[in-house]
Parts: sequence; structure tokens; C-alpha cells
Amino acid sequence: MLSTGALRAHLLAARLAGPVATSREESLRSYRLFAARDPRVLIGLDPEWTWEQRDLIGLMADRCGVSADPKVVSGHDVIDPERTLVALDAFADRIAAAAARRAPVLVGTGHPHRLLGFYAALADAMSAAGCTVLTPSQGHRVDITTRFGLRTCTLDYVRRVALVRAPGAARPGSATGAHTHSPLPVRTALAAAAEAGGPLPELVIGDHGWVCGAGQLGFEAIGLADTDDPALFVGEAEGRVSVVVPVDDAVRSAYYRPLARYVLNRACLSQ
Repeated sequence: MLSTGALRAHLLAARLAGPVATSREESLRSYRLFAARDPRVLIGLDPEWTWEQRDLIGLMADRCGVSADPKVVSGHDVIDPERTLVALDAFADRIAAAAARRAPVLVGTGHPHRLLGFYAALADAMSAAGCTVLTPSQGHRVDITTRFGLRTCTLDYVRRVALVRAPGAARPGSATGAHTHSPLPVRTALAAAAEAGGPLPELVIGDHGWVCGAGQLGFEAIGLADTDDPALFVGEAEGRVSVVVPVDDAVRSAYYRPLARYVLNRACLSQ
């Protein structure tokens, strides 16, 4: 089993935590947009509380370990590896609880190029434990509004992990997918599952809009988030997201494998 110390060292060496690639400028821009309730940054969450930029800086300092000083406006953001480890333990506990009751789960990502392997390992292990890993609305059209205009995508599943594909992208079932923060894919999947008479997921695992979109609709949701994704941490603070793991979400895909092994070992789902 990967020890906590070994995982901490890996987090720092791979820059999953510690000084990360996400800049302070990027994060502060996201906090400003969130405070203005820009839907591109809310990613499916409808906050109940009023969040000013200073509130978000305080929240992200508490949950991630970024600087709490609003006068720090440049440089690399920092994620405290201890906070990542604590959150990974809680993340694993939610997966273990779902596996123990063989709950249906839905897994999806807006970062397929980086995180598909991480989520696929979880989906495989939960399926082996008796959970139904849902794949509703495969091939359905999803119209996502971006700053470049309307982008029409299709919902697909790779190793039971949902992602979206842009028009003309690789064939269904291949690992190539589009990067998105939108909550529309999870809303599409959940609506299709409901229209088909269920089952509905008792746990949604993912990132970006998959977590916020599901949590806003009342589904238990857990996931990963970077320092420029305040919506997930606000959802956690307000009680609509169960667990958020602070981690850089755009490093090499292979660097997430030790995290998957650690989570599955703690959840007693290693094969």
C-alpha cells in the first residue's frame, strides 16, 4: 500500500500540490468572475450565500492553502499537500460507503486528457465491488455555450467514464474528449436516466460541472478541483458537494495513478 509519506512526496514532486502551474492571476480572475456570478465560473452551482472576492480568497486559503493575502496578485498558486491528503481520505471514505451498499454511481470528467485514467480506475473497482456504473444518454447531443459561441458536442463513455466530444472528433469509445467546465453534460445524463425510469446515481464522481451540476440538483457529488475552480469549494462549504480534493488538475495523466491507488487502498477496493 502506498504510504501517506510516499504520496505526499509524489504530490510535491509531480506538482500536484505545493507550488502548482495555476497562476495567482488565473485564480484571482476566477474569484472575481464567481463574485459577479458569471455562469462560466459558477459551472452549475447557484450559491445561496453572497461571495465577494475577499470571501473566496479566504475560503480557498482554508480549503487549498493558497495565500490568504489579497495583496498577493502574481506568481504560482500553492496547494498544501496536507489538505490534499485529508481530502483524499474523505474522498476514499465516500467511495467505500457507496461500494459497501453497492450504490449506483455516475462518473464523468471535463478533463479527459488528464483525468480519464484516474476516474476509470475508480469506475472499474466500484463495478467489481458490485456497484452499477451508469452510462445514460450515450451519443446524446449537448449544446454548450462558450466564449467562442455555441459548441455542439456528443456525450460518450470510455471505460464507463462520461466525457463530451466535439463534432468530427475521434470515434466513440476512444479516449479523446473535449475539455469543458459545463454542467450541461451531467444534466443531460441525469435527465436521460430519470426518463428511462432509473436507476439514478447515489454518488456522482468527477470534476468541474459534473460535480457542481449534480450537487446543485441534490445528488451526492465528490471530485477534484484546482485553485481556479472556486465553485466546487463553495459547493462544499454550502453543503451541496460532499468532498473536494484540492489538486492541480492539468498535469500528466500518469501522475494521477498513485492517487487512484491510494484512494482504492483506503477504500478497500484494491484488486
